[in-house]
Amino acid sequence: MSFKRDRMFYKFSMYGFLKNLRFFDPFMVLFFREAGLSFFAIGALYAIRDISTNILEIPTGIYADMFGRRKSMIMAFVSYIISFAIFYFFSNYYFFALAMVFFAFGEAFRSGTHKALILEYLRINHMEDVKVDYYGHTRGASQFGSAISSLIAAALVFYSGSYHYIFIASVIPYVLDLINLSTYPKELDGEIGKVEKGTLKKQMKATLKDFVMIFKNFEAMKVVLNSSSFSAFFKVSKEYLQPILKAFAISLPLFLAVDNIKRTSLIVGIVYFVIYLLTSYASRNSAKISKRFKNLPAAVNITYFIGAVFIALAGISVNYKIQVLAILLLLVLYVLQNLRRPMNVSLISEKISHKTMASGLSVESQITTILMAIFAPLMGIVADKIGIGWALALFGTFMLLMGGFVKVKEVK
Repeated sequence: MSFKRDRMFYKFSMYGFLKNLRFFDPFMVLFFREAGLSFFAIGALYAIRDISTNILEIPTGIYADMFGRRKSMIMAFVSYIISFAIFYFFSNYYFFALAMVFFAFGEAFRSGTHKALILEYLRINHMEDVKVDYYGHTRGASQFGSAISSLIAAALVFYSGSYHYIFIASVIPYVLDLINLSTYPKELDGEIGKVEKGTLKKQMKATLKDFVMIFKNFEAMKVVLNSSSFSAFFKVSKEYLQPILKAFAISLPLFLAVDNIKRTSLIVGIVYFVIYLLTSYASRNSAKISKRFKNLPAAVNITYFIGAVFIALAGISVNYKIQVLAILLLLVLYVLQNLRRPMNVSLISEKISHKTMASGLSVESQITTILMAIFAPLMGIVADKIGIGWALALFGTFMLLMGGFVKVKEVK
C-alpha cells in the first residue's frame, strides 16, 4: 500500500462496514412483492425515495457546509433508523412511502458528505495523490460489510420465514456507526460558516453560488453525468436480480423440504455474498486496474459501455430462460460499479473546490436520483407488461445510446 493505515483509515473503513450492514438490501424487492406490489408500484416507491432525496439534496448540502459534515452524518443515520422502524412495524403502502421519505432524508444528509470527510482528511495530510487507492480501500471495507450482511440476512429470513425482521436488525449496526461518527475529529468539518443572526441568508447564497458554478464547468459536468447516469442504470437494473434469483431458486431441485421463501433466502444469501466479496476486491484494487488503461477517462468510458452491453445481454438471457448467465452478467455489473466509483470520485474531486466538496458531490448524487426517479417506474411498467427480460434488454440498449453523450474527454 502507498498510504499509511492510521487510526482514521480504520474509522473510515469501520463506517463503511457498518453502514453496509443493511440486511434488507438483498431482499427489498422480494419484500415488496410478498406484500402484493407490482413492479410499477415498487418503481413508484423508489421514485418517491429518489424525488424526496433530490428535493432535499441542496438544503442538506448547505447544512453540511454550514454546520459541519459530522452533524450532517448524524442526522442521516437518525433518519435511516426511523425508516427501518416504519418498515418493520407497518405493512401499508402509504407507510412504505413514508419510510421511503425518511430514508431519503438519510440519503440526502449522507450523499457526498462522507466522501468529503475523507477527501478533506487527505488534503489536510497532503495525501491527495493516493485518493483513488485510499478511497478504494475504504469502499472495499463497505463491500465486505455487504458480503457479511447478505449471509446474516439470509440466516434471519431462513429461520424466521419472514422478511420483516431484517429491518429491525439493521438498526443495531447503524447505532454503532453513530457512535463511530461521533469520534471523528472536528477539523474534518472543513470551512464552515458561523451561524449568527442575519448571516444565514448570506451563507445560503454563497453556498448556492458555488453549487451553481459546478454546472457551468463543462468538463466537470461531463464527468458527473458519466458517473451519475451509470449509477442510475446500475441501481435500477440491479433490483431485478432478486426476482431472477427467486425464479432460479424455485427451479432448482434442492431444499424441497422448505418453503419458497426459505429456499430463496439460501440462494440469495450465497449469491450476494459472492457479489460483495468480488466488489470488495474490485474497490480495493480500483487504482491498480485503472492503471491498465491509458488514463482514468479511458477507464471510465470503456467500463460504461461494457456495463450497458451486459445489462442488455442479461435481459436477453432472461428471455431465453438462461438465468445463470443473467445472474453472472449482473454480478459483473456490480464489479464494474465498484471499479468505477473510486475513479469517478477522483475525477470529480479534481474539478471541484475542496471548500464545497460536500455540495459538489451532492450534484452527482442529485442527478443520479433524478434519473432513477424517471427510470424506476418506467422500467417497472415494462417489466409488468412484457417481462423482466425485455425491460433489461431495452434498458441496456438505451444506456448504450446514451453513452455517446456522456463520454468523458480523454487526456492526450
